[in-house]
Amino acid sequence: MLDRYLRPLIDPPLNWLGRALARAGIGANAVTLAGLLLGLGAALAIAWGAPLVGLGLILASRLADGLDGAVARATRLSDLGGFLDIVADFIFYAAVPLGFVLADPGANAVAGAALIASFYVNAATFLGFSILAAKRGLSTEARGRKSWYHAGGLLEGSETIAFFLAFCLWPAAFAPLAWAFAALTLVTAAGRVAQAAAEFGGRD
Repeated sequence: MLDRYLRPLIDPPLNWLGRALARAGIGANAVTLAGLLLGLGAALAIAWGAPLVGLGLILASRLADGLDGAVARATRLSDLGGFLDIVADFIFYAAVPLGFVLADPGANAVAGAALIASFYVNAATFLGFSILAAKRGLSTEARGRKSWYHAGGLLEGSETIAFFLAFCLWPAAFAPLAWAFAALTLVTAAGRVAQAAAEFGGRD
């Protein structure tokens, strides 16, 4: 929900850094993989009982996630880059809650499983909408130039990171926060289903 409003603020410095990385010969896919490794490192730190270390690694991972697109825009967008970006994002989104489950299975397992399941449902609606949008030649740059149609919703990247940071700051509150996050994620998925019905219903 907030992504479209934050992009005008964060894109200029990201694009400047992206151009600098491109001039240094660093490719967008390398930045994507670095961001994924940082995100997995965050999940491991959380699982080992160091959520504040995890918080720092989450922030570094998301910086890389923004920079890979900036590097691509400074060189060229590619289908492979878009594919790697979305795969890395979904791995990261599952890994962080899993880290909290592993850190305290007794308190966090059910809520963490519900949250990851809600991500699965949301991912299905997100990717399904993107596939049909591509089939019909639809495009949007509301959330920046991307290699695929990026359908928005109630919860997007900004809100997801806000929840992840809240998990790290208040790990004892993971379960209630995760339940709230899961519920809002399912509302987001339902909204995207309604959007797809309005956009694609009755069309060949």
